[in-house]
Amino acid sequence: MSEKLFARKMKHTAPGELEYFLGEIKISDAIGSSIELSFTGNIECVGCARKIKKTFNQGYCYPCFQSRAGCDICIVKPELCHFAKGTCREPEWGEENCRVDHLVYLSNSTDLKVGITRLPKKFERWGDQGAVAGIELAIVSERLHAGLIEVALKEYVSDKTDWRGLIKGVSGDVDLVAERERLAEYVPKEFESDIVDFDEFTTPHEIIFPVNKYPAKAKTLNFDKTPEVKGVLEGIRGQYLFVDGAALNMRKFAGYELEVSV
Repeated sequence: MSEKLFARKMKHTAPGELEYFLGEIKISDAIGSSIELSFTGNIECVGCARKIKKTFNQGYCYPCFQSRAGCDICIVKPELCHFAKGTCREPEWGEENCRVDHLVYLSNSTDLKVGITRLPKKFERWGDQGAVAGIELAIVSERLHAGLIEVALKEYVSDKTDWRGLIKGVSGDVDLVAERERLAEYVPKEFESDIVDFDEFTTPHEIIFPVNKYPAKAKTLNFDKTPEVKGVLEGIRGQYLFVDGAALNMRKFAGYELEVSV
């Protein structure tokens, strides 16, 4: 099977054992098989589709990077939400993406982690970050509030995933139920009513990634340096393809035109 496509973040199914898709190819079915991905040299902005030579913020051209709300600093620091300040680059986008229900969650990626996401996107988020389990902590009415809770909790728990550990198959020995009870005590008082009912959200959601073998070292592949990647597809976790003992971050190369053969 072969396909030419402009790369995007890989889509995957909901929790349980994940199935992944690269374009129209069900790439998780290719684990254990030979795969070849060749960069044609063409790059297309994921925002406006113009031809570019370099990407910013995972696939955008520089003008889109400078003008789109989805590329603003408040995406990585939601406590600085520009919509709440009336300075959002795209107020309509902010209404649709920031002024909607958000989840504050705990996950076990390479260890215990706190994070936020739009409520309907929780399974997508956990899969994308390579978490083996996730659990709900609080549900709030907008992104700013989720960010403020996350900032308060970052004094007691990390908000980062160790990408090197993720590539090597590391996951923490974490009791998410116990950690949720512990960290709920540090949710700011104004958001205490947003903490989920622990009797309703009782257990973590488990995620199984399709991996035959993890790389022994955190070695990464780069289309800018090696335009042709080929070998046996050994597994997928998060947005990484594991090919012959090295990892390829497909999200990093969003907008790159690839010829994919399985």
